[in-house]
Amino acid sequence: MPALELVDVRKVYRSGGEEVAALDHATLTVGRDEMVALIGPSGSGKSTLLSVSGGLLAPTSGSVVVGGESLGEYSAKALTEFRRRRVGFVFQAVNLVPFLTARENLLVVAELSGSDRASSRARADRLLEELGLGERRGHLPDALSGGERQRVAIGRALMNEPELVLIDEPTSALDTRLGEQVMQLITDEVKGRGTAAVIVTHDERMTHYADRVVHITDGRLEDS
Repeated sequence: MPALELVDVRKVYRSGGEEVAALDHATLTVGRDEMVALIGPSGSGKSTLLSVSGGLLAPTSGSVVVGGESLGEYSAKALTEFRRRRVGFVFQAVNLVPFLTARENLLVVAELSGSDRASSRARADRLLEELGLGERRGHLPDALSGGERQRVAIGRALMNEPELVLIDEPTSALDTRLGEQVMQLITDEVKGRGTAAVIVTHDERMTHYADRVVHITDGRLEDS
């Protein structure tokens, strides 16, 4: 069973009385342990595809299935709970809670899902160690470098052991060396857990980490 299936998905917005298709009959299947890099110019629909895939946006038409579950069948409340348990997000802006430490940023995810506190603390510490942040777990985001904040965001996305991780421009603010380091960490964590990932990037230097590259132009998908 695939981790993600998009079938004939359209996402249409109205602008000045006209319809603009951010996604235009997009069809994509991502295997359970597959890493897919999504490449395209600004405004091509990359971020919209991530948001639709994770249930943050509802498609205008078509179906979105994550781990065998059709997102169109969920109420808003049930969809929120589904995202907490089964989908991990790493946003381009990172979006760490500024007044929480690195460790607390991971733990808040587990608390929202009602996970056992002791096991959650152990998992957060283990993830931070794996991400090279064991000694930084008590630091607030402002005391961390850009690369460290990115790694905390990756750990947060993996905290609840999701089936699917959606990552938006993980290397956009990083130099080549740090970008390679972050992509290797993502690869190690995702592959080590048998998790699927869709990674949006402008940086074609990073696509060799992916199992497959998919291009998007004007909301239309095309495999390399």
